[in-house]
Amino acid sequence: MRIFRKGFNYSQDGPGNRLVYHLQSCNFRCKWCSNPESIGKSCALSIDCTVDELVDEIMRSKRMFFDGGGITLTGGEPTMQYEEMIVLLERLKSIGIHTVIETNGSHPRLLEVLPYIDFLIMDVKHYDDEVHRKYTGVSNRQIRDNLEKLCRLQREVLIRIPIINGINNDAQGFLDYFNQWDTSSLTFEFLPYHEYGKEKWEEPYEIQHGFITSEDLEQFKRAFNAHHFKIIET
Repeated sequence: MRIFRKGFNYSQDGPGNRLVYHLQSCNFRCKWCSNPESIGKSCALSIDCTVDELVDEIMRSKRMFFDGGGITLTGGEPTMQYEEMIVLLERLKSIGIHTVIETNGSHPRLLEVLPYIDFLIMDVKHYDDEVHRKYTGVSNRQIRDNLEKLCRLQREVLIRIPIINGINNDAQGFLDYFNQWDTSSLTFEFLPYHEYGKEKWEEPYEIQHGFITSEDLEQFKRAFNAHHFKIIET
């Protein structure tokens, strides 16, 4: 497996203290991406590890998985290394390690991962397919299909929505999108736009005036609360 970053965090990417692996490669090209070095198949920071090597490292770190912690696979986009990811998750599940993946939700075989993970984090960029294509380079149709199936299965999912001024800061559009399904198993987290990755881009950075105000964020929260969606504070 090809990894470009790893490290511990607490309750940011799943419950408890977690060892988070950032897997190399992504099928999206989000114009606001904070880790553009992760998009390609390799970068100066990426290293290759076998599944056995990762399992050994995770087992040595097990004492650090307190408060319900474990490992999280994020990216890049972890499902770009789908076959190896499944093997790793299956191994970890068999030895009792709590597992989470954070994904853009676009892989057609996403639901096949569910037996091997304890929790799913899914980033939803936009509800409109045309706009989604414009800013990520990819259709959101498979994402929509996966979301519908997850809601039908009543699978617990944390939905993360990055809010970017002028692109997707329309709470009603998201509400109309999610109100198509029974979302009682979903929890929502709103991530205000930032420019932490701006200096990493080798190409001109295209997002201008993307920041939202604290009032914009509160309006999102109020709108989702009014529709009885579960939200978490960040």
